[in-house]
Amino acid sequence: MRTKPFVRTLLALSLSSATLFAVQAQDAAPAAYRTVNELIAASAPEDWRTPNPENTLYLELASGRVVFELAPAFAPKHAENIRTLIRDGYFDGLAIIRSQDNYVVQWGDPEEDEKKARPFKTAKAKLAGEFTVPWQDSMPFTRLPDDDGYAQVVGFSNGFWIGRDLRTQETWLTHCYGTLGVARGNETDSGNGAQLYVTTGHAPRHLDRNITLAGRVIHGIELLSTLPRGAPPMGFYATPEQRIPIKSMHVATDVPEKDRTPLEVLRTDTPLFTQIIESKRNRRDPWTQLPAGHIELCNVPLPVRLKATGTD
Repeated sequence: MRTKPFVRTLLALSLSSATLFAVQAQDAAPAAYRTVNELIAASAPEDWRTPNPENTLYLELASGRVVFELAPAFAPKHAENIRTLIRDGYFDGLAIIRSQDNYVVQWGDPEEDEKKARPFKTAKAKLAGEFTVPWQDSMPFTRLPDDDGYAQVVGFSNGFWIGRDLRTQETWLTHCYGTLGVARGNETDSGNGAQLYVTTGHAPRHLDRNITLAGRVIHGIELLSTLPRGAPPMGFYATPEQRIPIKSMHVATDVPEKDRTPLEVLRTDTPLFTQIIESKRNRRDPWTQLPAGHIELCNVPLPVRLKATGTD
């Protein structure tokens, strides 16, 4: 069974604790407030990590390279199948087929007739959805102190936005700007990674735990978010000429080291990252008149920088 464009099957805080935290945070405000940029500028080498090249993907477009980091701890079978599809050359010469305003960009084979569609080689055609995975104590977790409407608790694990249910001991990646998702049809086992999408608008958190998320963009998101919008209501391009050709996709391991994009991702299990969260929750710069004392999960930045230049 082939994967069909995913949205055709998709249906379209308590503030008390956050307010208390805000009052406490403002009462204990440091004498010298530092912005996120200032905190990053003062970071130490050990505050950063280099993504594993086996979990790093390159999407090559005429406009440049988009870099993804897979999250195999949260979608191990899909991460493996995506790597297999890429190594089989499945995506090479296909296209970006959809750009919906304030929502997603999607790519894969636009052909819906299974007899005419590009065949799989060694990749699996069906995979059970990995909407959640069991929580493991070995998973790092920095908890966000604020309430969330979509999960019992939320926070960050190894550079990804995540939700957790402390009762069921399940965890999952969340739909934030730049997250990489696996499109599916009505059947929960129809999302195999042959159709992928990236969130390029306001976080559609209602999709959490309804579809497999496999990673996030860590470089080059602007090459996707600025694409021409497709026809309403879904944003699919109406003609083949409108589609954006994909030159190729690669796993970074298979690319000569000299041709890789040298990136570092800020660790999310450090005191520095905790300071970044607080800096975003309670802005105390001269412009801000009212520190919010609260922040939504997806508004916490997960910084990435080029090793060679040290720039974001």
